[in-house]
Amino acid sequence: MCEANAYLRDGDHEEMILESVDRILPHEDGLLLEDIFGRRKIIKARIKELALVEHRVILEKI
Repeated sequence: MCEANAYLRDGDHEEMILESVDRILPHEDGLLLEDIFGRRKIIKARIKELALVEHRVILEKI
């Protein structure tokens, strides 16, 4: 599987906000994340880092 977990970084703190993320799409309110089960979450954030070998997407609040 190639999906990743999405984390929201706020300063030095990171919180996992969605597991098994399959798609990340631009959205008028930030980013739309969708997992492999079709669950969706809209986050006011931008991509800070993609660590694909570690299966991590780091987002930063905007």
